[in-house]
Amino acid sequence: MLSSRFFWKLYAAFVALVLVTAVTTLVLVERSVEHDEKLQIEAALSTKLAMLHEIAKPVLQAREFAALRTRLPSLGREAGARLTVIDAEGEVVADSEEQPDRMDNHLLRPEIQQALNTDKEGEAVRFSSTLRTTFVYRAKLVRTPDGKLQGFVRASMARTALEQRLARVRGLVLAGAAAGAIAGLIVAWVIARRVTVPVDSMMNLAAAIARGDYSRNVVISSSDELGMLGATLNRMSDELRERMETIVSDRNKLLAILGSMVEGVVAVDRDDRVVHMNEVAGRLLRASPHDSLGKRIWEVTRIVEVSEILEQARRRAGAADAEVHLAVSNGEARIELRASPLVDGAGALSGAVVVLNDVTDLRRLESLRRDFVANVSHELKTPLTAIRGLVETLIEDKSMEGATRERFHEKIRDQSARLSSLVSDLLTIARVESQAMTLERKPLDLRATLRDCETRFAPLCEAKGLTLELRAPPEPLVVLGDEESLRQIVDNLLDNALKYTPARGRIEVSAQARDNEAVLEVSDTGIGIGPRDLERIFERFYRVDKARSRELGGTGLGLSIVKHLAHSLGGRVAVESKLGRGSTFRIVLPRFEVNGELPPAAAALKQGSD
Repeated sequence: MLSSRFFWKLYAAFVALVLVTAVTTLVLVERSVEHDEKLQIEAALSTKLAMLHEIAKPVLQAREFAALRTRLPSLGREAGARLTVIDAEGEVVADSEEQPDRMDNHLLRPEIQQALNTDKEGEAVRFSSTLRTTFVYRAKLVRTPDGKLQGFVRASMARTALEQRLARVRGLVLAGAAAGAIAGLIVAWVIARRVTVPVDSMMNLAAAIARGDYSRNVVISSSDELGMLGATLNRMSDELRERMETIVSDRNKLLAILGSMVEGVVAVDRDDRVVHMNEVAGRLLRASPHDSLGKRIWEVTRIVEVSEILEQARRRAGAADAEVHLAVSNGEARIELRASPLVDGAGALSGAVVVLNDVTDLRRLESLRRDFVANVSHELKTPLTAIRGLVETLIEDKSMEGATRERFHEKIRDQSARLSSLVSDLLTIARVESQAMTLERKPLDLRATLRDCETRFAPLCEAKGLTLELRAPPEPLVVLGDEESLRQIVDNLLDNALKYTPARGRIEVSAQARDNEAVLEVSDTGIGIGPRDLERIFERFYRVDKARSRELGGTGLGLSIVKHLAHSLGGRVAVESKLGRGSTFRIVLPRFEVNGELPPAAAALKQGSD
């Protein structure tokens, strides 16, 4: 409390009020006493002057001063005043306290001059350096019956009594004022303390609220206005605490929602300064969400479309859409922008928010879908058109020779087989991509699958003049997989090698254990694949040589099926190739056991199958 500036200001005001009251009382009482005493002195002097005038008038007419000089001292003692008789020239002819011949001429004395000028009693107050005190002088004219000036009479009294009385009164007033001041200061201290303590408590509560601390309360000790104010502040603190808890909870929920969104969110105020940016937006704009706060949006990102769409949303006060193409390290990214204005509680425009959605994969899938539909339509149309043409020719030409008719039937059979193979591959890849195909994963010896495929493809290779070689380890190479899926993988790779390897070529199938993985490789000495085609070789319907592929009966889906089946088994696919020297396709699958334990990848696959 003693350190409270408000307390000392309030206490100083009370002290000043007490002191001003005491001083004012002292001055008023002193002036009143002085005024009353002065009136008494004036009245006494006027009475003495009237008495002296009657005594001095015949003396001044007769000019007989001896008797008066003898009588005047006793009259002065009786009157309690100094009495003086002066002739018309100003010479003192008699005085109650001094010999006249020792006194100066009094004609120029102020009280004499005032009496002459006003023809009334003259008065003057002056300090006597001889007697070391202040005297009040009153003088009166003495005239003959015809009005001729004969002289003056003067009476004076010392103000010693007045000054003594004033001193006593001043002492009493000062004593009373001091006592009143002390009592007033004590009362002021109590009052100031009673006012300051709750005010300090309210001030501390307000400071705590400003810091975000809503746990304090004002101690209410009275039911007056200060008590009501304290109770109001307590209610305000409680309500603010509840509202802040609600705001913080809502803010945390909003931040959690924005943080978990797969879309990027950026909010700016009316000055284009960033007020929020989630991690996804920071990644898309290549900016730090934390460092971007408070900066203008065009300082955060060089993508001008972001600034433009935010400005467009604010200017139109409505939603705005755009799509941006960005160059990235692995190609081109496409970002969809959707901006909306932000308004405050009063409905005024306070900023804008933009949602960034990475639609690169979506656009790529849309492109793939369009290509897929076009490719499927084209691939289906080719055998169907051939079949239709052949059938129509057979129907229209009744006289067709038997050998020609047989050749047409064989072509119809080949095109039907091609069409069936295409439909079968489409269904397979559709099931794999949609995860609708159930893979029965179980421990399988990869060597058995390779031997089975070798048995089936050996006659085909021999018919084409190719050498087929199988290299497998002597010990079991167990993987956790689906037997049909493994067979399809090896069959498609062997079929691909068979189609693109010319006569007298060589195809090699190998399998080996490498750490926790099983590595399957199918190598050939075929035509090879160029560097530009290697990146797209696993795409659906992609052919390096489209005319030759169709001639060989390929659907363009085999390698795509291989990739998807390998991924579904927890593996990966790679290819190495050189034009004119052949290709090597490599499938890496997790092994089922290593020293009697499941590798992590195989364990995860087994748990998924269970």
